[in-house]
Amino acid sequence: MKALIFDPYFDTLGGGERYCLTVAECLLKNNWQADLWWDQSSDIEKAKERFGLKTDKLGIVGKKMEEFSFFEKLFLMRKYDLVFWLSDGSVPTMTGKINLLHLQAPLVGFNPKRLKDKFKKLLISDVICNSKFTKTYIDKDYGYNSLVLYPPIDVDQFAPGEKENIIIAVGRFEQTAQMQTKRQDVLLKAFKKMVDKGLSGWRLVLIGGSLGDPSKNKNLISLRKASRGYPVEFVVDGPFSVLKDYYSKAKIFWHAAGYGIDEDKEPWKVEHFGITPVEAMAAGCVPVVIDKGGLKEIVRRGIGYRWGTVEELIEITGRLIANQSETKKLSLMAIKTSKEFSKSKFNKQFLEIIK
Repeated sequence: MKALIFDPYFDTLGGGERYCLTVAECLLKNNWQADLWWDQSSDIEKAKERFGLKTDKLGIVGKKMEEFSFFEKLFLMRKYDLVFWLSDGSVPTMTGKINLLHLQAPLVGFNPKRLKDKFKKLLISDVICNSKFTKTYIDKDYGYNSLVLYPPIDVDQFAPGEKENIIIAVGRFEQTAQMQTKRQDVLLKAFKKMVDKGLSGWRLVLIGGSLGDPSKNKNLISLRKASRGYPVEFVVDGPFSVLKDYYSKAKIFWHAAGYGIDEDKEPWKVEHFGITPVEAMAAGCVPVVIDKGGLKEIVRRGIGYRWGTVEELIEITGRLIANQSETKKLSLMAIKTSKEFSKSKFNKQFLEIIK
């Protein structure tokens, strides 16, 4: 059995890329041949290091999708038993035997009433989304009855270690109008206020990737400049092992993606699920996340806290720092809850879908 996996953002190595590569890992473990529709094998090696996935047998097409003509694309897909397509917001014409369309965010530009889009819809076996939040918009606006398959997190890879007074935040350092931004600037602002008000003995660690040269990343440069004189550390493009180590040591996990966004008007700009919060929870970090998007499905009462303003973030974090017994209790609940999003559960559900 042969599978083709397409992801237009494979050079960014974010949550969607981890999702697609875990699909590949699942298929490879179950004796499928899996190919990635991409042109650079070096990107696969980088992803393996970043995500800790076992995809040694994953093949590549050798050319990007846009290098094929329309009919060449159709002919290529016809060779595969399964086509798994992560959408950039559009709906492709898919010609595999089984065609799964994965939508991470609400669609842009799809009109289910247009004849050609009706035809595309007929070719799709199932539409998969990453949270109930995403499903709400897809089903309501575009007439799908999508399946929720939460992103896979290999929670067994994470475990609490000797905890230190560390607050951690994880997310790429890009901050552009076109991309969902992680708003490390908001988190840095909150931490600096806490230090200015007397917080001592705590560190903020910002971890993430940079699409280009980190020395030329304007957002990263700005963050570094703003953090001068404060106990703030940056880990840029670090290996998966370093990320796990910081998860194990940190007591609190912060998340701010979607800050300042009206999720009803621009739902694609908030976190649609949130892989890193679950990873942090598996390592015993107490999640303190913004009250938007799919994060509300992960961080529920008795597991962590959600915030809406910088003042709330500061107040909640201050209480956790002052009350270590509550922090330890929430840490245990976070570990337990993280198992709801395990990779083994994902694999089982995915295999049921393709049957």
